Amino acid sequence: MTGSTDDIGRGIAVGSTRGSNPENPQNLDGFDYGRESILLGSPPTPIIDVHSHLRGREATDIQRDVMDLMGIDSIWTMTQLDQLDPVEEVLGDRVRFIATANFRDPDRHHAFGEGYINDLEQFRARGARLAKFWAAPGGIDYGDEVGSPGLLKLDSPERIAGMEAAVDLGMGIMVHVADPDTWFRHRYRDHQRYGTKLQQYEPMRRLMERFTVPWLAAHMGGWPENLEFLDQLLQSHSNLHLDTSATKWMVRELSRQPRAELVDFLDRWQGRILFGSDNVVSNDHLGTSGEGTIAEKATDPTTAFDLYASRYWALRSMFETELDIESPIQDPDRRIEMLLDSGIPDIQAHIADSEIPRARLRGLGLDSRQLCWLYSRAASEFHEKLEALH
Repeated sequence: MTGSTDDIGRGIAVGSTRGSNPENPQNLDGFDYGRESILLGSPPTPIIDVHSHLRGREATDIQRDVMDLMGIDSIWTMTQLDQLDPVEEVLGDRVRFIATANFRDPDRHHAFGEGYINDLEQFRARGARLAKFWAAPGGIDYGDEVGSPGLLKLDSPERIAGMEAAVDLGMGIMVHVADPDTWFRHRYRDHQRYGTKLQQYEPMRRLMERFTVPWLAAHMGGWPENLEFLDQLLQSHSNLHLDTSATKWMVRELSRQPRAELVDFLDRWQGRILFGSDNVVSNDHLGTSGEGTIAEKATDPTTAFDLYASRYWALRSMFETELDIESPIQDPDRRIEMLLDSGIPDIQAHIADSEIPRARLRGLGLDSRQLCWLYSRAASEFHEKLEALH
């Protein structure tokens, strides 16, 4: 369905429980996301979410309820081996697994070297057809902690050995290679250490030519801010596909793109752009265990529901409707943008969260044909390519 501003806007205004709720960063306007899902209506095709991180039986129960409400038929997840059973017990044949390294292993050389190669065989036995290689610039800091700053680079010996093993097992390759432009102005501004954003793609290009299996690059390839670059990347590498995951990032940056240019881009690369949310689902969100940034995002079943539902609501609203509103999800990168644009080093000490401009969510109003490709057909065809591998 393609919602108009009048129809969807009217639903949000009078059909929801609304009110300022700054203590819940996933629902700043106090939406009743269950109600909003009804107002949004069913998607024109059941949605396949190709990018998530699920663990914990109880939290996955909540995620399943959210999927039912938001029209998500099935989901692909990067889940640790010891959590595959609990997740599968909840979701059954609605879940597919993506192989991922064990970031919790204290022996990082083993975790991303021989350990990952051994894990790949177990993932493959559970039906996984994709192997994930996280190679964001921040991986330099992660490796530096154990004296190997290059450990997680996409073209390190350990990662190449992992790709060789994955390809031998008949698997495709999934990558995360870059982060928001804002981070390269702030967190990664030392280009001698981290490289420029453009440089992140040099090893990826070489490896896509070496390993000709299907590739899936997360988060619109890591550069939703630059459709022209993505266009060139997709033209040059016919085995490359992108997903729309990282909801806050996608809403913020895709909403800034001229609508006609973005719709044209999605049409031109129909079949190679897959829907993904990047939902991180964990029992740490239920207030019974855990600490740190994951646990801070939700503290009980109600806020966990809002966390998971908000991502689907925001993405579907951006793709299906013609809304032009403030995003109901707090976006920390807006604070960084304000800091950088102000030029005042200590501005963070003088502004409250409520004073930070929110990201806008601008709807594309895609038609049913476009939505069917984005929501399910592209993922189905991608999976067929993976199944065709030996």
